[in-house]
Amino acid sequence: MPTGRLSGNITQDWEPVVLRRTKPKAADLKSAKAVNQALRSGAAVETVRKSAAGTNRHSAAPAAPARKLDETTEPAAVERVAAEVRAAIQRARVAKGWSQAELAKRISERAQVVQEYESGRAAPAQAVLAKMERALEVKLRGKGVGAPLAAGGGGK
Repeated sequence: MPTGRLSGNITQDWEPVVLRRTKPKAADLKSAKAVNQALRSGAAVETVRKSAAGTNRHSAAPAAPARKLDETTEPAAVERVAAEVRAAIQRARVAKGWSQAELAKRISERAQVVQEYESGRAAPAQAVLAKMERALEVKLRGKGVGAPLAAGGGGK
């Protein structure tokens, strides 16, 4: 008989261990296979059709489209460079014998900016127009667009 700290009768104090299956997940219960099996076995099956299924609507109340909201708060079209300003820039640049890149370098802008102004894609910025006026010595803002600047060099 072993001797040591334990004395008396030794008994096992174990409880039985029960292994169970994991509960099926909700996605597994919704599959076509699970629904068909439940129908065959006679279990109650509830089907509910979502009203906005497959659409991009998040609420039942119709919301105003984002475009309408933008149009009410912001102007519809962005102002672009006028045709007479575009022509005046191009005429003055060609008269001086400059390329678009050279004009851009003289006004400390990228060549793409000059190209956008001459093609009419740019939204006119007064600072850029003022730099072009000084470099080309041609009026580009206000009345008399395309007229040579006065000797004083003043704009407007």
